[in-house]
Amino acid sequence: MGEDKGGGLLGMAAQLRRLQEELKSAQAALAEETVEASAGGGTVRIVMTGTQECREVRIAPHLLRDPEAGRLPDLIRLAVNQAIQDSQALAARRLGPLAAGRGT
Repeated sequence: MGEDKGGGLLGMAAQLRRLQEELKSAQAALAEETVEASAGGGTVRIVMTGTQECREVRIAPHLLRDPEAGRLPDLIRLAVNQAIQDSQALAARRLGPLAAGRGT
């Protein structure tokens, strides 16, 4: 009986190590994957990684002119918040199966 228990524990430890490796690999991949969100009909665009690192902010030049400049903070806030939500959804899709112990 002791052997079965030991084998079971060793098997569980090996499975845990495998899941940890897969999780580490998935997290590294998320750092490279990106999502893009926009606001104002695409006049403000944010590119963010799956680990919520902002990689790029693009602003249409006409928004920097005086009549349009007042809209800029709201558009940036909207685009950043959408990028964060999209990035978190990407992470959940990639990491969800690993958290459930199934792997991909």
